[in-house]
Amino acid sequence: MLERDRIEEDGTTLEAYEPQATRRQAADGESSRANRGWWDRNADEYQSEHGSFLGDDRFVWGPEGLDEAEAGLLGEVAGRDVLEIGAGAAQCSRWLAARGARPVALDLSHRQLQHALRIDGGPGKGVPLVEADAAALPFRDGSFDLACSAYGAMPFVADPVRVFREVGRVLRPGGRWVFSVTHPFRWAFPDEPGPEGLSVAGSYFDRTPYVEQDEEGRAVYVEHHRTVGDRVRDVVAGGFRLLDLVEPEWPAWNSQEWGGWSPLRGNLIPGTAIFVCERAG
Repeated sequence: MLERDRIEEDGTTLEAYEPQATRRQAADGESSRANRGWWDRNADEYQSEHGSFLGDDRFVWGPEGLDEAEAGLLGEVAGRDVLEIGAGAAQCSRWLAARGARPVALDLSHRQLQHALRIDGGPGKGVPLVEADAAALPFRDGSFDLACSAYGAMPFVADPVRVFREVGRVLRPGGRWVFSVTHPFRWAFPDEPGPEGLSVAGSYFDRTPYVEQDEEGRAVYVEHHRTVGDRVRDVVAGGFRLLDLVEPEWPAWNSQEWGGWSPLRGNLIPGTAIFVCERAG
C-alpha cells in the first residue's frame, strides 16, 4: 500500500499518495513515459535546488564537480557540431557554444527545455533546443562530430545499446561520445549521504530496475542499473571503442550534499563513472 499524507487545501482535507519504491522490471516504453513525466513535474525543484551549482553555462560531469574545462574529455570543441543528450536546461551546451562549438541540446522533458528558454531569455536567443527521446534521435546520419551526456538519459533507459546505436548513427566517423552515470558500485549501497550510506545493502549484481509507482502500480520514475562490465559490453555492442573510464574523486572544495552524494561518501567510494568512447569504423 502507498503512504497517505493529509493535506489541508482551502479548508478541505485531501489525501495525497507518495509513490511506492520497489524493484521490478520496466521496459523501454514504460521507462520513457515515467521519466518524461517525472522530469516535467520536478524540473522546477531540480533547477531551483541545483541551479547555482550547475550555473547557466557550466559543463560539470557530476555531483563531484568535475568540469569539462579541467577534464578535457571531449577534446577540441571549437568548430565542432555537438549533440548534448539529456541536456536539462542546456547549461553544458551554453559552455560549448561559448568555446566555439555548434551545440544542439536535446531532452525528453518539455519543462526542462522551458528552463533552458528562461535562461536564454526566450526562443531563438540561445542554443537550438530539441525535445525528443534519446532512443529515437531526430537527426540525419553523420550530423555531429561529438556527443555528450552529463547524467542525461543513460541512467534511465532500459535498452542502452539502442541509444548507443542511435548516437553512433548521428556521429561522423571517429566521432567521440562521452557520458556520465551514477557509478555502478553505488547500487550496492543505500542512497544516503551519511554513515548509513556506507554499508552494503544489496547485491551489486542485481540488475532489477529501481521503480517508483503510483497507487495503481504505474511507474512514475525508473532508473536502470548496469554493472561496470555491462556498461563496457554495451558500449562495444553499440558500435564504439572505449577510450577511457574516469572515476572522479571528491574534491576538497566541494562541501555540498546532493541526494546520496556527500563529502563523507565521496572520499570513500566512487559516485560517478564517465565513459569516454569513440565511434568504431
